[in-house]
Amino acid sequence: MRDHTKLRAFELADEVAIFTYRETRNFPKDEMYGLTSQMRRAAVSVPSNIVEGCARESQIEFLRFLEIAFASLRELHYQFGLSKRLGYFDENSFIGCDSKIVETEKVLGSLIRSLRSPNRLQSKQPE
Repeated sequence: MRDHTKLRAFELADEVAIFTYRETRNFPKDEMYGLTSQMRRAAVSVPSNIVEGCARESQIEFLRFLEIAFASLRELHYQFGLSKRLGYFDENSFIGCDSKIVETEKVLGSLIRSLRSPNRLQSKQPE
């Protein structure tokens, strides 16, 4: 079993989730069950899938959960951009969050690419 707390991708994803919750508190009340809820679910999905993947025995399953986490992160990135265009963010908040999401995408994407290498996928031993 892997320790998710040792992964930089998890640390960043956790920061993005916390930031998302803080920033969506100021969204219009009529978005409570719409964009606010959707963004929070996507944000929590990223670190949650990393944690679940770390608990899996096989490398292939670990990779699958990381890919799900990455897809949720991309979904959240779109939703932040949409929120900005709808006027729910000021420029400084948006730039801070956007850069954190991009950094998380890069780190998580690199981890996924490293695990996709043929030699790594054939390994049955957890890291």
